[in-house]
Amino acid sequence: MEIIEQIEVWRKRYADWHREHATAQINGDVGESYPFVVNKRAPFTPARRALPMLNLALISSAGAYLDGTQPFNVSDAAGDVSFREIPIEVGPYDLKFAARGYDPAAVQADLNTQLPLQRLGEFEANRIIGQLNPVFWSFSGFIPNAANVVDELLPRLQERVRRYEVQAALLIPASRLCHQSVSLIARALERSGLPTMTLAVAQDVVEAVRPPRAACYAGALGSVAGKPNWPEHQRRVLDEALRLIEPMDQPGIRQLTVALQSQVESERGER
Repeated sequence: MEIIEQIEVWRKRYADWHREHATAQINGDVGESYPFVVNKRAPFTPARRALPMLNLALISSAGAYLDGTQPFNVSDAAGDVSFREIPIEVGPYDLKFAARGYDPAAVQADLNTQLPLQRLGEFEANRIIGQLNPVFWSFSGFIPNAANVVDELLPRLQERVRRYEVQAALLIPASRLCHQSVSLIARALERSGLPTMTLAVAQDVVEAVRPPRAACYAGALGSVAGKPNWPEHQRRVLDEALRLIEPMDQPGIRQLTVALQSQVESERGER
């Protein structure tokens, strides 16, 4: 199954858009005329192990990089297709963000809104997941040329994921365009036999690109893994999304109930 169905047709659509609109991006975004990838089918790999037995990897498109190292090139019109392999022991003051297409204020206030390393570490300690992979992968998901994700980023990223014997992957986008990039990565990983879960707040994009599994809720771009400085909200988002990996038996998008629960708390004056 193709990562981008009818990719040559998409390449033409993108070339037409690029000629007319690439120099007039709006507020760091691609605008409404951008030709998002549209797929009709999705690959799918059933989870062969229970969640508490899985080596879970985190893949983030928020553009995180280690302070003092080369940042992502956010001025590249087609998008930077490099990635960084970062140890999970990294602290919030060790990271910088090359933010494009989203406001980094939330992740700068609380790393867990986009890189929930602390929350996932808690899940490992509480045996909700078997193990958090010792490194996570970070890239800048604002990549207008989606074909470059398939041709250049994916082969190198998949090799590193295989190297660590990852057994499942959680993918977290940051911007609206990031939802396309991480969905393409999820499709490729799943096609290679790795169960994935894509956390999403831009439902229209994931419905078009069709990652194998997506968990959607009414969250905000730039804080897709939960609201800043609200650990319980973050735990709820992640727990509900991750627990969908094992029971799902076919591709699909599931709605999380976390937004409804948070609304009830707000009405009670609990937040």
